[in-house]
Amino acid sequence: MGTWDTGPFDNDAAADLAIALDNAKPEEREFLIRGVLARTVNATGYLTEAEEAVAAAALIAAQCPGGEPIDTAYGPEKAMPAFPVDLRTLAAEALTRILDDESGLAANWVDPADARRWLTTISHLCRVLAPPPASTDVPLFDLDS
Repeated sequence: MGTWDTGPFDNDAAADLAIALDNAKPEEREFLIRGVLARTVNATGYLTEAEEAVAAAALIAAQCPGGEPIDTAYGPEKAMPAFPVDLRTLAAEALTRILDDESGLAANWVDPADARRWLTTISHLCRVLAPPPASTDVPLFDLDS
């Protein structure tokens, strides 16, 4: 069937990733997610795992402030581990790589409205995955000395 909607798990490849995550031992799930993201970041040429990387990024974003839970029948059924903070950066890099690929996923949409919805989803994931801004509450100087 291929792709049936614009969500992170609304395609065959991402649904297959969800099945692989459900079939993996709990301690192997982070490794699977990290591998998909790293291969996407480091890929040259065609991004063969771009759809899986978007799904992986969505799973990480779901654990971040402002993230949305994965609420689809095509996502993993089993609980994901608490992902380490460094995966946020890797996921954001993978999404940037996917968005920069002019012949990749963004070019696959026939309906421009679907393309816009997909890009909105990816942009939201990028914002959620972005590291929090540095606190401005820390004084630069100690004026009481």
